[in-house]
Amino acid sequence: MTRLHLFSLLLWISAQGLYAQADTTIFEVVEMMPRFPACEHLDTTLAAKQQCANQAMLQYIYQQVVYPQEAIEANIQGTAVISFVVEKDGRITQPQIVRDLGGGTGLAALSVVLRMQEEDIRWVPGQHNGQKVRVRFNLPVRFRIEEPDPYILVGRDTVYTQVDQPLRYKGGQEALQNYLKEAIIYPEVGNDSCMMGQIDIQVLIEADGNVRILDITDYNELGFDFWYAAIDAATKTYGNWTPAKFAGRPVNSAFDLSLAFLPTADGCETAKSLFLDAHEQALAGSEKVASESETDIAAGFALLDQAVAAFPRDARLRMLRGQAYLDHNRLNEACLDFLMVRRIALVKWYDSVLPLICR
Repeated sequence: MTRLHLFSLLLWISAQGLYAQADTTIFEVVEMMPRFPACEHLDTTLAAKQQCANQAMLQYIYQQVVYPQEAIEANIQGTAVISFVVEKDGRITQPQIVRDLGGGTGLAALSVVLRMQEEDIRWVPGQHNGQKVRVRFNLPVRFRIEEPDPYILVGRDTVYTQVDQPLRYKGGQEALQNYLKEAIIYPEVGNDSCMMGQIDIQVLIEADGNVRILDITDYNELGFDFWYAAIDAATKTYGNWTPAKFAGRPVNSAFDLSLAFLPTADGCETAKSLFLDAHEQALAGSEKVASESETDIAAGFALLDQAVAAFPRDARLRMLRGQAYLDHNRLNEACLDFLMVRRIALVKWYDSVLPLICR
């Protein structure tokens, strides 16, 4: 090989080595920064694509990130920063926490980037001097505790849950209980079979004092005649409420009324006594199962079982026992009781937990 050819070969090898070395360079600033791959289909300017990509990236981040409970309880707010490299092919590599607020916020932000890696989301790579290059990208993730709205929407109704002055029955709670004792009329049709139980009604007291029914829960399958009696007693409280206030003005607010229906016929006295005893047993049983004593716990479940055996289609008794089962990790038994509550009272309170305990 001539010296000229050897020299040319050495130059070529040297150039390849320099190219390989340049290929590993990670740029911090480039002519075109990497962007989230959400807007490349748009036929628009580069600046518009970048703006669109930034918005899409923020939407992705805040759909994925979970605010750590530890940070919420410690009132930790601010911006965590995650650094990663966008490779020439758009892959994300080398993710790391560069700013951690504490309380698990750094890991929460990092998990979003790791999720991008798992989903193999390919970014539009950065470019410099017309070539695709590796670029380090710093991703800020903001953590801010949002103040909850002072109200919720129930159907079309706005119901305030945070108020400056609470809803009040004129004369206080004792006056309300005295009114209900007089106002509740036991339907005569129930005396034939000694029907008894409890109906809960949630009333909406509007800003102008009007009373409306939001919800009704029948724990004992008492039926329409009893519903009508409960609704009649509740709505007749009109004019006896001082509406809640928020920011100096009257607002809509809800109140829960529990109405007991006990038969009035002489022939129902024994059944009524058994019913009241069963509920006392269940309450005593609930207290015992909360004890740390194995003896008390066993005695508590025995009382709950006796109460439910006496009135198996009483949803309130089933709720008490189901909660006790759940507290003691007896999931199959809790499942059966909560399913029965759902069937009897037609409530959806346990729909979120049933898939977890009914296996």
